[in-house]
Amino acid sequence: MAADEPEIHLAQMQFLTVAEVAAMMRVSKMTVYRLVHSGELPAARVGRSFRVPRNAVEDYLRNAYFDAG
Repeated sequence: MAADEPEIHLAQMQFLTVAEVAAMMRVSKMTVYRLVHSGELPAARVGRSFRVPRNAVEDYLRNAYFDAG
């Protein structure tokens, strides 16, 4: 971790369900599962389900944006 990056504690992180990520990104849950399984979107496995850090979704969307004009 770089010296200028703030340390993020797990207690401060907000995790989203696959359904919440799908709604936020306006895609299907299957698309979110594909992103998780391919490693494009980091997630923590909790039992049989996944939880995705909110900042990871925001970073993914920020990096996926391109200007089509």
